[in-house]
Amino acid sequence: MRRDRPRVLASLEDETGDRCVDLLAVPGGVAWVDCRRDPEDGHGWRRLSAPSRVWPDRAAARAAAADAVGWLAPG
Repeated sequence: MRRDRPRVLASLEDETGDRCVDLLAVPGGVAWVDCRRDPEDGHGWRRLSAPSRVWPDRAAARAAAADAVGWLAPG
């Protein structure tokens, strides 16, 4: 059985383009995941952890990500 992947609602990149936080549409709301990429290896984006808990909406998930991920500014 194929497991459906969450849909990315937004991908918020840092200044260097090497880190991002993806906001994901998941059952029950929105989650976020911190990612990075190493341009020299050609793999693309890698998740640094499992998706966060589920938040009721995009704004709440983004605020939680900003609290947890140092480079992501609030707002």
